[in-house]
Amino acid sequence: MISRFLRPLLLMLALTGAALTTATAQPVPHRVAKAPATATLIPLSQNWRMDGDVPVHALLISLQGLANRDYPRIYLEYPKDWQWEIVHPLIGFLERRHGVKFERIGQDDADAALGLYAKYAKGYVVWDRNVRTSLIVAFTISGVEDALVVDADQIALAEKHGLKKIADLRGQFTGKPDHEIYQWAYDKYWARCSRDYYVLLGGHAGAEMQPGVADFGIMQRAFFSDLSANPKHPEELALERRILSQQHPASIVLGWHSYGKDTEGQHTSLTGNYGLKMEGLHNLPNVSFTCQIPLTPDFKFTNNHNIARDAKVVAQKKVYVAAVATDSMGIGAWTKPGRGKIPYTWQVLMNWVWMNPPALQYFYEDKTPNDYFIGGLSGPGYMYPKAIPAEKFPALMKDARDLMAQLDLRVLEIMDYSEGNRHIGNTDLPKEVVDRYYHEFPDVLGFINGYGTARTFDLRGDQPFISYDYYLDVNRPIPDAAADLEEMIQLNPGRPYFLLLHIRERNSVEKVTAILNSLSESVEVVPLDVFLRLAASAKTYQTHYKQPTDPVSRNP
Repeated sequence: MISRFLRPLLLMLALTGAALTTATAQPVPHRVAKAPATATLIPLSQNWRMDGDVPVHALLISLQGLANRDYPRIYLEYPKDWQWEIVHPLIGFLERRHGVKFERIGQDDADAALGLYAKYAKGYVVWDRNVRTSLIVAFTISGVEDALVVDADQIALAEKHGLKKIADLRGQFTGKPDHEIYQWAYDKYWARCSRDYYVLLGGHAGAEMQPGVADFGIMQRAFFSDLSANPKHPEELALERRILSQQHPASIVLGWHSYGKDTEGQHTSLTGNYGLKMEGLHNLPNVSFTCQIPLTPDFKFTNNHNIARDAKVVAQKKVYVAAVATDSMGIGAWTKPGRGKIPYTWQVLMNWVWMNPPALQYFYEDKTPNDYFIGGLSGPGYMYPKAIPAEKFPALMKDARDLMAQLDLRVLEIMDYSEGNRHIGNTDLPKEVVDRYYHEFPDVLGFINGYGTARTFDLRGDQPFISYDYYLDVNRPIPDAAADLEEMIQLNPGRPYFLLLHIRERNSVEKVTAILNSLSESVEVVPLDVFLRLAASAKTYQTHYKQPTDPVSRNP
């Protein structure tokens, strides 16, 4: 009798536990057992104008998303000047380490591509070249209807390969504002779209579009938009809030905000309000291919740790410098000359451990002894901690801890533009947010904070919390940057002085080395893990948090 009553109770508890577990679990895409022996490589032109080659690129990207849905078949070779610079090196890496043999067809050769892969589409959707937004809607339809994306000039080509029309958007949205267009798409297709992925296909606006991440969104049957998070666009903001509120807890918002509508700070703050993770890069390519490729059996994520966790060090009376490059290794200075000359820190996009495994394997295997990896930004994805409701914070940070453990990372980088940026407002954290990080990450070596300079500092036990003292702009000349650092060093005469540098993405290591070598006072450039241990040994910085009277800007 006890067994008869306990069995339903135990089952209910088990199901409840499963629901709690899956609520914050990573929505891992389809994964094959081994990289494909062969795959098709299709080069794309450099023209990404709506009145140029975007129509053929949109066709090929949609075909890629459909053909790759259950197996990695198509890899698109983006131009060498593409923002995500690892497209070309990754081809060689996939050939060398994963045994993929790429069979190349002609640049933008949609006919040849359809000859091979049209069978993975059930039909086609026609977008309206007179209404830019219709292409973004067409990507949604492509995912849920398994439809190739074409414009009017490509209908004959699609039908040549046996495809029939599923939807036609021509004339559907003429003269309508974006919020009405997306409301139409929401009413018609939202119920069939993913709740684990939502694609914000912003970034380039107007006459240009770079929808590199659309293949993955189509693969996952995601809803696409470039809805605004700007209060100046209340109708768009209301629909965006409605969409975000219905995504699964801790799920992924892919892509980037629209350069023509709102700001990075506005949209990343908004996603954080709903406890969602931002994976920001609208032109991140080939994820429908790379997400399925497992790590090679002989590989393990191993960082270049320079100091033991329990090592005791004592800082000397000198200036210590640590240089940190953020914004993803794939759009920065990784491939530029000079890497390896000095100790350098790189922020890892941690979700790539399941979303882009071969790319992370490439970086880990290509690192020099002077390259050190840290986790960020602010958690498991790009997020602002001040924008995250306190009750949603622990589950997100558990995901971050798990990812850091997999990636052998011991330092977390934090950034918050919800109340300002490096020009206005502030990027500091209140004490209660700092408390949360110390509580959720008891085993890290320490935390770093900011993007531009910030003033949040702390030391608890042997875990320092250090903010950036300097931001190296891409266009800052070497003599001017050196003069800036000279002034920083003079303004901080106490020794040791711990000078944390944020190196904006495309600054080369050679440039940073030249700046540091031109300083009049000798400085010691150290790896970030050493830097934090030294900072724990001599607290010459003042504990400081965001104050109630600090300025706030909600339009950063």
